[in-house]
Amino acid sequence: MTVPVPLTLHWRAQTMGTLPRDLLWGPAMAKVLIADDHPLFRDALKSVVSRLFGERGQDFLCREAGTHDEVFGVAGAEPDLDLILLDLFMPGADGLSELAALRNAVPAVPIVIISLLEDPATVRQAMVCGAAGYIPKTSSKELIAAALQTVLAGGIYVPGELLVHMQPAAPVAHCAEEESGPLTPRQVAVLSLLARGKANKEIARELRISEMTVKAHMTAVMRKLRVSTRAQAIVAFRRGHP
Repeated sequence: MTVPVPLTLHWRAQTMGTLPRDLLWGPAMAKVLIADDHPLFRDALKSVVSRLFGERGQDFLCREAGTHDEVFGVAGAEPDLDLILLDLFMPGADGLSELAALRNAVPAVPIVIISLLEDPATVRQAMVCGAAGYIPKTSSKELIAAALQTVLAGGIYVPGELLVHMQPAAPVAHCAEEESGPLTPRQVAVLSLLARGKANKEIARELRISEMTVKAHMTAVMRKLRVSTRAQAIVAFRRGHP
């Protein structure tokens, strides 16, 4: 019998995948934070993540959090996380504001929302606030595994049945962090590469994020700089970074 260890679980991969793990998955030891206030659901997600990394022959550490404070405690102590699975409404959390704050705290870590909410407006707002994926809690283990594999490979995931309702012209409530305040480190990185003539695809590849996330960052940048075009954003950036 395996004795559970609070907050940290170490899983040993049993099989080897067909692709070189360093090519697709990066370092040999990965770290995943599962943030949800229901222990049984965290266990279900751990089993999915365990199988996912096991198929690639990779060891990983699983961190757990059940409250807002625990989430930011882990993120602050271990900013080298490879993936965060986040429930929007844990004790002490404040929905999309939680996502935006966590996005700013660990800008390089992909955050996937796991939620009971499945309305297209919430999904779109989550993506604008920097989520790398959105997975309904009603999804099967197989679908969750496929979604996480997409995100870990540098893509972005939204369920097809929700994607068809996410019309670009639909009004979206923006995160407070997008409207004012200084640029985040990730926004500066995106704008710096843009100023060097990089295309969205090149920026996404260099920063290991999706092209959609690059576009979301630039939308936030233009709002903060109060400009309407990318060219104007570059000019404003160069004034502040000669």
